[in-house]
Amino acid sequence: MPSLRHTIADDLRTQITTGHLKAGARLPSEPSLAAQYKVSTPTLRNALALLQAEGLIEKIHGTGNFVRHPLRRLTYAGGRLTPDTDLHVTICTTNVRARGDLIPLLGVPSRTPLTEFLYLTHQGESPHSLARIYVPRDLASAGPPWPRSGVEESRDKIRARHPTPEEATTLRISSTLAVLSITRVSTDTTGRVVEAALLVLPSDRAEALFVTHHTAKVKGQEE
Repeated sequence: MPSLRHTIADDLRTQITTGHLKAGARLPSEPSLAAQYKVSTPTLRNALALLQAEGLIEKIHGTGNFVRHPLRRLTYAGGRLTPDTDLHVTICTTNVRARGDLIPLLGVPSRTPLTEFLYLTHQGESPHSLARIYVPRDLASAGPPWPRSGVEESRDKIRARHPTPEEATTLRISSTLAVLSITRVSTDTTGRVVEAALLVLPSDRAEALFVTHHTAKVKGQEE
């Protein structure tokens, strides 16, 4: 027998997929929904968490729960993000000092001056993905870094993980929804790190594409 949270989630999911609850609509308050389904508020919140993890609703703290608009997908390929439609990006620039994991990532001494570029991509009013890009301060005068000229090599490390509490709040996603965490380090011809990018892409709206070019073996070439 389905649990109460799954029964509630199924009912709300049906209302969303059939258009009874339209994209952008605000759901009744959590106490109202709990009374409607005759369950406790924690049980109701567990049901909403299931829909949030599926990307069907988003919770805006202090405002309420809303039905999400259909999610636009991003493809990460060749070090670039390609959306399937236009998204808008806000950029916040902050001067920081190298600390923690940034020290080995950029190969610089502690407290080296850096510039942080915070990219937050939006679909309408909803946050979609985020990236933090760090550049040595003496190179930051060239402006927003992505893509940066003079790059000789870039290395990407991709892993799936749960978002941090800050990431979940910023992106308005469930803490149980996996994200693609991409660390991209770019170096110049001298081997100096000129840019380190930390991308967070929710898994319900992003994919990574890898293309391998195979060189044809010449006939008669030794094995």
